[in-house]
Amino acid sequence: MAAKVEIYTWSTCPFCIRAKSLLTKKGVDFTEYCIDGDEAARSQMSVRAQGRRSVPQIFINDSHVGGCDDIHALERQGKLDELLSSGV
Repeated sequence: MAAKVEIYTWSTCPFCIRAKSLLTKKGVDFTEYCIDGDEAARSQMSVRAQGRRSVPQIFINDSHVGGCDDIHALERQGKLDELLSSGV
């Protein structure tokens, strides 16, 4: 079973676009929450992301993995595929 991947984004954020591009390139199905100007949604994201308010914020199987730099670091370290293949 594939991992559940969720990403909070702003539609014009270059880091969000870069993170989504990596996930798409890897053939990952993900749920996107576009929170453009929605402070309630941003607050909800912040609670889930241990106070982080920047976008993107990425979750795999309900575990916070961080933002764009974090997911690319996991990819460089060869750890992303393992996270993505572990289903809930």
